[in-house]
Amino acid sequence: MASRPKGFGMTAELQRKKDAKYDPELERQAIDWIEAVLGEKALGGASGQDGVHAALKDGIILCRVANALGGSIKFNQSKMAFKMMENIGKFLDFADKLGVPKSDMFQTVDLYEKQNMPGVINGIHALGRKAHSTGKTPHPLGPKEASANKREFTEEQLKSGQNVIGLQMGTNKGASQAGDHFGRPRQVAGANVYK
Repeated sequence: MASRPKGFGMTAELQRKKDAKYDPELERQAIDWIEAVLGEKALGGASGQDGVHAALKDGIILCRVANALGGSIKFNQSKMAFKMMENIGKFLDFADKLGVPKSDMFQTVDLYEKQNMPGVINGIHALGRKAHSTGKTPHPLGPKEASANKREFTEEQLKSGQNVIGLQMGTNKGASQAGDHFGRPRQVAGANVYK
């Protein structure tokens, strides 16, 4: 990894905000889930942003998780930068194919260059929710994913709703403009001033 200069000004402020969002409890849940899916202590007791980054940076553990969830990823063992980033990209492609929304996942640079570790942990949580809801793993991670709750209405119910004015549209009961004054009232001056 190229040495990235420390930011200053707004860049440093944004990085501090990202770092402040890092939740050690969510990290612990994500690590426990990864190790439950793999059936081994794959991260070797790693904790904290630096430890998790070091364990996941090469993308191998993430690819192994994807393979345990039904993927067939051939990952690289090489420690060359573009090979490690390729592993992370393959993991992200698997998450996309599984149905994890792109907005819930992180970008390759977020993990490889440790730009957004809270986003990485949140992405692992999103994958865990989707994998559990689709039956890929018996191990849940985070809250249960919402399911569809389709409603069925009869024609009579639909027609009766057309005559109702919703509260979002407001009401005009008792409304008039009488008594409305905006700003200073009009002054009638000078009628008998110059006598």
